[in-house]
Amino acid sequence: MFYSLGRNVLYPLSHALYRPTIEGKENMPRTGGVVVASNHVSFIDSFAIPLASPRQVRFLAKEEYWTGPGVGGALRKGFFTAVGMIPVNRHSTSAAQESLDKALEVLRAGDAFGIYPEGTRSRDGRLYRGRTGVAWLALTADVPVVPVGLIGTEEIQPVGARFPQLAKVTVRFGEPIGVERYRGMPAGRARRELTDEVMRAIAALSGQQMADTYNDVPGSAA
Repeated sequence: MFYSLGRNVLYPLSHALYRPTIEGKENMPRTGGVVVASNHVSFIDSFAIPLASPRQVRFLAKEEYWTGPGVGGALRKGFFTAVGMIPVNRHSTSAAQESLDKALEVLRAGDAFGIYPEGTRSRDGRLYRGRTGVAWLALTADVPVVPVGLIGTEEIQPVGARFPQLAKVTVRFGEPIGVERYRGMPAGRARRELTDEVMRAIAALSGQQMADTYNDVPGSAA
């Protein structure tokens, strides 16, 4: 109910303000579990994808968004709940595994889960090497991966900006990548090769230069 209400309000508002170009919506499976893997250049990305997608896509978000005091805290909690975000304790010693477990719950329930294989936002515009959690999820849940290329979201809320700005945004959904051909491979090799295939697909959609290194995870204050 909260998601439907939030989408009915946010979808027309966002499209009226930003007039995004959305390509490849037909590539998103309408039913069943699916991993939605995207490049990551802005805080706005986790809202741009669900608003462009023909079905709900759920992302993880730090649980502090659900615990703020007063009216502002209640509004923020309602907003993040409305867009389908899943709270996660980022400071837990087992945060990484808890995040994967929550993602698996979403996929095994037949829903779509969004993930950024780079791990964190790109500060220089390059597409960094993907971490293999995306492949672990797809292989463990036996679901396809839909690559997504985001263009222009970094202009809506640049790093350090307090308020959103108007900008031209493009969201491109690529063809699903199945896991069938990776069955029977050694687990580590399968995860690495599937992840690399996903990152190549994202690069083709976003037009970003691929980096040969992993993106540095910023400190807690970043």
